[in-house]
Amino acid sequence: MDQHLSEQEILRRDKLKELISLGINPYPANEFKINASALDIKENYERDKLNYKDISIAGRILTVRDMGKACFAQIQDASGRIQIYVRRDDISPGEDKSLFDHVWKKLIDIGDIIGIKGFVFTTKTGEISIHVTQLQLLSKSLKPLPIVKTDDSGQSFDEVNDPEFRFRQRYVDLIINPQIRDTFRKRTQIIQSIRNYLNNAGLLEVETPILQSIPGGATARPFVTHHNALNIPLYLRIANELYLKRLIVGGFDGVYEFAKDFRNEGMDRTHNPEFTVLEFYVAYKDYNWMMSFAEQMIEKTVIDLYGNTEVKVGENTIDFKAPFKRVTMYDAIKEYTGIDISNMNETELRETCKSLNIHTEASMGKGKLIDEIFGAKCEGNYMQPTFIIDYPIEMSPLTKKHRAAKGLVERFELMINGKEIANAYSELNDPLDQRERFEEQLKLQERGDDEAMFIDHDFLRALEYGMPPTAGIGIGIDRLTMLLTNNASIQEVLFFPQMRPEKTLSEA
Repeated sequence: MDQHLSEQEILRRDKLKELISLGINPYPANEFKINASALDIKENYERDKLNYKDISIAGRILTVRDMGKACFAQIQDASGRIQIYVRRDDISPGEDKSLFDHVWKKLIDIGDIIGIKGFVFTTKTGEISIHVTQLQLLSKSLKPLPIVKTDDSGQSFDEVNDPEFRFRQRYVDLIINPQIRDTFRKRTQIIQSIRNYLNNAGLLEVETPILQSIPGGATARPFVTHHNALNIPLYLRIANELYLKRLIVGGFDGVYEFAKDFRNEGMDRTHNPEFTVLEFYVAYKDYNWMMSFAEQMIEKTVIDLYGNTEVKVGENTIDFKAPFKRVTMYDAIKEYTGIDISNMNETELRETCKSLNIHTEASMGKGKLIDEIFGAKCEGNYMQPTFIIDYPIEMSPLTKKHRAAKGLVERFELMINGKEIANAYSELNDPLDQRERFEEQLKLQERGDDEAMFIDHDFLRALEYGMPPTAGIGIGIDRLTMLLTNNASIQEVLFFPQMRPEKTLSEA
């Protein structure tokens, strides 16, 4: 026997052996047919009692209340929890009472998955329950569940809130904290609502490469791997932008992708190295059109989710009613620092950062310095949805120059609850200008900026064939889900967030 097993785990393995010795398969073939769910029964029984005289349901045992020759238990399926009533003479109708007295009461544990048949009734206390007539073990649980107790009012005690346990063993978290499942159902609803909106607008959903020879489309540190057959380095994509714009060159008027992107950077409450981004691009549009389209799409998503435009996020109520406020980057910095940086050079910006107690690195160019000022002094102040518009050209190597303001580009970021949710441009479609911007990024690489962009020669070649005027946007699905489910940590909206390797038993 494994010396690291707990007493409970040893007992459960002994029970497993005994079940097998009695001829009971603890992991039988899937022949149990289900015709009801806990939620279906609770919502519809009172209206249509005749349909619940012969039901089959399966679920995990969460509690057992022994009453001698009968017991009440609670089981949980994918839809929720429901009480069951197990009586000795019903599941052991003959002289042999061992199925109830020995198997059910001594060999079946909390955490086991069972299939039951029976009929629905209402107890004297008014609780809709299932009177069990047949019972079958479907899966024996060899590890005990953490016990979460609930009183008659529904209040829970001894809840498991340790993030290390919850995120590492998400499968247990989902069992014992069923409200967590609602977050992930909402995540799916958010994605589906956005997908429907884009489809109805005539955009085409596409797929682009995750393994890329050039990590383009964003300024970020990539993950590097190696392809043995081709003997070349490959990168996990940091963005799918450049491939989607190739499709605009190829003649599609609108394309979108829900993409898994990867950035080899730090982890915190709003960053995970693997994350989901929606990017879409529409020909013959600009960033002004994109602002209107994006705010209407997000407003519709919130209404689909909650029936109105207001969402409680922490202590704040955020109203997603369009239109959203618009503020220029320079005006935002002037408002929250009192400093006009619009005509500063790199040296002056570095001095400004110093005066504002903002840390800088020698590798940072003008764009990075402005970004640091905005991030430190402005970003956290925008709680209601706000478009920060008209960025300095140095911050935006893939963006079309502003049609009216020299030194700026037609770009916006959407800020909500003090965080960036989306980033969008009037896309740069001048191949000569784009080459110059890439070359400026190359100079930043030479200064030691490991987040500066690579030169993507094939993308430049694509632009040389001609890309129509285009608007594009990237929306962080994880951050949007955090907002719309009132979660402060990105780990709460990812089924399996990245974590440090778990110590093996030999290392513990």
